[in-house]
Amino acid sequence: MTNKIREYRAKYNLTQEDLAQKVKVRRETIVFLEKNKYNPSLKLAYDLARLFSVPIEELFVFEEEE
Repeated sequence: MTNKIREYRAKYNLTQEDLAQKVKVRRETIVFLEKNKYNPSLKLAYDLARLFSVPIEELFVFEEEE
């Protein structure tokens, strides 16, 4: 799974710390998400998508395994 969090964060002119505070996680969580080293909980994915006003599947790209 990859995501577009960094892209949307830049579009909304938010720092990692700003975004973390808005969705009630630590800044490190945002860092790991942006590096695709952490898969979010469904609640966190929902909160992020809602914050950016996009569907979850727009923010998170699920790649099918072959």
